[in-house]
Amino acid sequence: MDIVDEVSNSIIKASTQLSGDKLNALNLAIERETNDNAHWALTQILENYQAAQKDKLPLCDDTGIPHVIVELGCQRQITSDLISQINWGIYKGLNELPARPMAVRGNSIERIEQSKGLYDDAGLLKPASFLIDNCDNPDTLNIHFLLQGGGPEIRAKTYRVYHKRSFENVINTAIAWLEDSLKLLGCTPSIPSIGIGRTHYEASSLMLKSMIYGNLDDLNQYEQYVTDKLNESNIGPLGFGGKTTVLGTFLKIGNQRASGVRIVSVRPSCFVEPRKATLKL
Repeated sequence: MDIVDEVSNSIIKASTQLSGDKLNALNLAIERETNDNAHWALTQILENYQAAQKDKLPLCDDTGIPHVIVELGCQRQITSDLISQINWGIYKGLNELPARPMAVRGNSIERIEQSKGLYDDAGLLKPASFLIDNCDNPDTLNIHFLLQGGGPEIRAKTYRVYHKRSFENVINTAIAWLEDSLKLLGCTPSIPSIGIGRTHYEASSLMLKSMIYGNLDDLNQYEQYVTDKLNESNIGPLGFGGKTTVLGTFLKIGNQRASGVRIVSVRPSCFVEPRKATLKL
């Protein structure tokens, strides 16, 4: 197996192909939607998906920032050589996609100010720091890729919630944050993701893992609760109103500390997300 090529293919797949559970959820939403404008928007989104998948074109011109989650069993290991191959594969995949050039030139201050412009080389868009996740199966080594767009990141939020000994208080606060952000997102229907943990890092990591491991064909009761509540908002696809503000919700709850506070991370994905692919090694 050529790891560099396989990683490159995974990046292209994440950007251009639609997962089966998402296709099922979209078709079900089209079937159920009674608002004419919302129904039209959903069918246009489906046509966009189909065209991108057929011609191997990016689902969105914002091709996203690569994020990598390594799922590791106790009998497997990762090496510096494997990490290097993953990075080269991402570079190759971004160029072959091709991704939108978004890497900013300059030193740390110049990059913040964006005063030196952008690199033309799409592959210079380096991935975020890798996240390592334990796996119960000792023989597992899976490399998961997420491409995260800018719009949802702008509308995302990670902050504290006083739980008041009530899960409903925590989850309803997250729902309120999401409803506010979905009104501004523009690219609904969303598949929002929620992580609840002890620290901002942990909550954000759980949110990312909820996207990787989540499946719209198998929502648990809490994910369905959030989905139903957000669909009552009448925001609808592209803000047209109707029944389909979200196609589903992904939720991952981690360890908690003895405290009155829970840290909650929410991300209102746009309708092309989560863009993900998995390489099994």
